[in-house]
Amino acid sequence: MFRCIAIATACLGASHALAAQTVQAVGGITGAGSSFFDPLAQKWAASYYGKTHQQVSFHPVGSGNGIDQLKAATVTFSASDMPLKPDELRTSGLIQFPVAAGGLVPVVHLDGIAPGQLHLTGPLLADIYLGKITDWNDPAIKAINPGLALPDLKIVVVHRGDRSGSTFNWTNYLSAVSPQWREQVGSGLTVKWPVGFSATNSQLVATYVKRIAGAIGYVELAYTGLAPLAYASVQNKSGAFVEPSAASFKAAVETVDWGRVGDFYQLVTDPPGDRAWPIPGVVFILMKAENNVGSSVALAFFRWALNEGREEAAVENYGTPPPELVGKIEAYWAQNLSSGLVGEVPAGGAPKGTTSLVRVTKSLPAGY
Repeated sequence: MFRCIAIATACLGASHALAAQTVQAVGGITGAGSSFFDPLAQKWAASYYGKTHQQVSFHPVGSGNGIDQLKAATVTFSASDMPLKPDELRTSGLIQFPVAAGGLVPVVHLDGIAPGQLHLTGPLLADIYLGKITDWNDPAIKAINPGLALPDLKIVVVHRGDRSGSTFNWTNYLSAVSPQWREQVGSGLTVKWPVGFSATNSQLVATYVKRIAGAIGYVELAYTGLAPLAYASVQNKSGAFVEPSAASFKAAVETVDWGRVGDFYQLVTDPPGDRAWPIPGVVFILMKAENNVGSSVALAFFRWALNEGREEAAVENYGTPPPELVGKIEAYWAQNLSSGLVGEVPAGGAPKGTTSLVRVTKSLPAGY
């Protein structure tokens, strides 16, 4: 039988709130947050249910709204593409850990141009989103796309309008490559956009780009779909134009020095490396540090995902933590959850007992 690491329950029945959390854990758990993470969350949840009959529901309401719901205790976990700083985690009584890495991809609606055929640079993307470049046949775009038949067509900018981790990573990248963007707009879950119109989640960004000729937006690669939207190759810090893929996402994050100190807080923006995708995104799971049955079931799910869900993540073009990082994450659970105890939990049930040891059940292939 599949077995997982989980925190021990404490004082069950001590309050109506804890009783409600126990009922939630028996019938399933709910998370909310990053739409960047949603394709993988749905894939993992379906597979986990098939193996364990434990239901995990996830609602892609955006990273900021997901964190709000977690703080309000209306969900068991949230997923965010923007990590919280350690002091904010302590103030809110939260923990966080990374579970997946992907990449933000500029997607465009340009007839006759195949995925990866269009080349863009960070400064060009910033100028497009600043409203300085307004036409697809602008000389600056044509200069790095010789031989590509760029249309005489207005650029329609699409961006997120909610509090989005994708927007945080996108604007953090634009701030890194464009001094004008950094000074005039900056970065965050939301910003005051100079141009364009808003979509409330990644799926809607993709839908708008599919429907509007000349549109450009930013989504995780999985949203390009089976009949893919055209996406751009982007010039990285080394000067190479790279296409978005599991391999280029892996190259972007594999040099990160992940550690439990600092609650895994890392910003991965425009990383070095010839093969590295310049706009990576790391998904962080946030949970309450206090013990309850819902949290133990959530940890059972994420321990399964980190150990057993790697192939499914790769199919969706996400990377997952390498084994040495999985070990650090499990040790972090043991150290930072309020009881300090880790329990063995059957995949669909409540904790059987507690132990102070973190047990690694299998060896995983290396690499993000």
